[in-house]
Amino acid sequence: MHQSAIWLSEQDVASLVSLNDIIDELEVGMRSLGEGKGFNIPKALGTIDAASSMHSLGSALTEAHVCGYKNWINTPRGAKAMFVLFDSHEGRLLAFMEANVLGQLRTSAMTGLGTRWMAPEGVDEMAMVGSGRQALAQVAAVNLVRPLKRLRIWSPTADKRRAFCEQVRQQFSMEVIEEPTLEQALRDAPLVTTVTRATTPFLHADMLARGAHLNAVGAILPANAEFHQDVFKRANMIAVDDVANTRKASREFIDQFGDGDWGRVRPLGELIAKGERRPGDADITLFKSMGMGISDLSVAALAYRRAREAGIGQEIPLTTGARLRWSSAQTAQAT
Repeated sequence: MHQSAIWLSEQDVASLVSLNDIIDELEVGMRSLGEGKGFNIPKALGTIDAASSMHSLGSALTEAHVCGYKNWINTPRGAKAMFVLFDSHEGRLLAFMEANVLGQLRTSAMTGLGTRWMAPEGVDEMAMVGSGRQALAQVAAVNLVRPLKRLRIWSPTADKRRAFCEQVRQQFSMEVIEEPTLEQALRDAPLVTTVTRATTPFLHADMLARGAHLNAVGAILPANAEFHQDVFKRANMIAVDDVANTRKASREFIDQFGDGDWGRVRPLGELIAKGERRPGDADITLFKSMGMGISDLSVAALAYRRAREAGIGQEIPLTTGARLRWSSAQTAQAT
């Protein structure tokens, strides 16, 4: 048994795990969650001021004997995330790791996993709505599970859209089409991914082709929304990464289901555990990713195992405790 924990930097994490690894590892974690062999702890949120907040997100994989918390702060001047990994069997600290890269990997990997289980087999074309910092990894994740021959891209700012198109062309061999309008980007697209910060819904159900799959990745705060309520009416299968976080923070889902019946909203882990795929005659399918602890934990545990195998990471000695100190009232008065 190690008598020390390790510190892993962003560079360490990036060198130890890739997006290719994480989609498969995340599927294992989600299956465990669906089988009742893991659990998420709802997000804790503290608002510091109008533009700054602090967060904590925890989870455990009980059969794998690992648990942990990701803690982060987000301010206009910067953001930083840290993950703390524990051995839940021995009650021991395993690792501290910087978690910005970890978060980017798990967010895109979750889209890849949702696509693997819910998108039509054999599709090779996607419409990408959004061109921000998450967009490239989203393309990469989908491409790993549904190799893309053609990618249509639309975002509202022409300069950013054009720059993103060039970025994708440099990274991938697929055909990249810059679309001038949202409607043209979505027309007949069998696969659609939205990753925006929209505060007003922009995607109507009639923009989606019959048989399409929609990954709704943006709008993870109650003030934001990407798609209109009519999308739910066409969806034959609706899945989310975590129902509790969706009920708490997704405006789209809250407006639709509110305090009513959420039975149509399936956890992706449950689908994976039961081996359920999209219905063969589905009109459209919808996957909403909000972020949850198991996805962070799956990445962190894999990075830790590989770090130990490779001897990577700065050792942090562990101690069993220390003697407590205090002064009696008489001693304090005498001094």
